[in-house]
Amino acid sequence: MAGPEGGRGRGSALLDEASPGSQDHFWQPERTHTDWLRNTLAVSGPTEEVARFTAAAAGAGVIPWALDLAALEEEFLLPMAAPQDGAPAISLSGAKLLARRLKEGVALNHQRALSRIDTDRSCPLDLHRLLPVPASILRLGPEEPASRDWLAAHWGTTRPLRHVEVLPGKLDGRKKKMAELRVGFWSADWSPWQAVLRLRRSWPALAFVLQPDYAPGGAEGQGASALEGTGSSSVSRERARRG
Repeated sequence: MAGPEGGRGRGSALLDEASPGSQDHFWQPERTHTDWLRNTLAVSGPTEEVARFTAAAAGAGVIPWALDLAALEEEFLLPMAAPQDGAPAISLSGAKLLARRLKEGVALNHQRALSRIDTDRSCPLDLHRLLPVPASILRLGPEEPASRDWLAAHWGTTRPLRHVEVLPGKLDGRKKKMAELRVGFWSADWSPWQAVLRLRRSWPALAFVLQPDYAPGGAEGQGASALEGTGSSSVSRERARRG
């Protein structure tokens, strides 16, 4: 599967797990380049506990941000009305009309996405279902620094996971009364390692193994190493691996 916006992911500085403050498939303005990293998460343990986690993790894969649609319309308008290089390719009235139509399209997609949150369970690893973004952060919108800080500190990645899919399990069939959920997905710039640390504490009967794939093109199983164990040792291995 091709990456959403590129191949190998590169993270910036790690946020400490205890740092303060802790997007969406329907809208993500790209103010900076985003690298997308392929990951696999394996969750294993007693069959009943894995079933409980599977049900809890399934959702719409949507974060219900409050969008500033007026600001968004202006963001669409400015590059068309006053491009940095060269003359505008469209008249001012045409730019205003197009910016308004784009805003209306975003608003419609946003409402459709919000309408699915309570009933859609097609995303097998919905971080907002497992580790909800607080209402006070949702009100700020997806592009505020405080919103990104919260996601980085609590999830380890600043956008919702993309292309989330259940993968075939690899659990040894001789392990009776045990089960495994394996999920593949793409994350923005960094693996959701902070989310995994929190999930380990919330689900102590389960084992979580997060495996990022750094191979060009995201071919599973090449150039990847697993984030295993719990506590500071696993975080240290993650920091060492990512330089």
